[in-house]
Amino acid sequence: MNTMDIHEILKFLPHRYPLLLVDKVLSIEPGKNIVAVKSVSINEPFFQGHFPHHPVMPGVLIVEALAQAAALLTLKTSGETSKEDTVYYFVGIDNVRFKKPVMPGDQLVLKVSIDREIKGLWKYSARAEVDDQLVTEAKLMCTARSV
Repeated sequence: MNTMDIHEILKFLPHRYPLLLVDKVLSIEPGKNIVAVKSVSINEPFFQGHFPHHPVMPGVLIVEALAQAAALLTLKTSGETSKEDTVYYFVGIDNVRFKKPVMPGDQLVLKVSIDREIKGLWKYSARAEVDDQLVTEAKLMCTARSV
């Protein structure tokens, strides 16, 4: 079982503040699954406008955090690190469900497993939890493209 701290994550993901949405990896089993964490702070820039009177993490950012965890899993599975000439893109997001809002102070646990990989198209099952309760689930599809 592997773990990753923020320094190792930065070697794999091209994202930087304010769009880096994975703080650490609790476990990763290449070819199978990953469990990662995003600690949600009131200092996040999106809380200034979503919504100031009742701060809620935007659902699209929860899905993005799941995608970043999926990218880490893919890169670890393929034995690669981030390359400046390659970007992992979404090619599909299916069956997204938002069950509960994510608030400042929550620890978002990102769980992603590989369903399959065919010709460079990766399909995943993804779920985000807070306090062992499902907050978001989705089927993700991503692929690498040269830029």
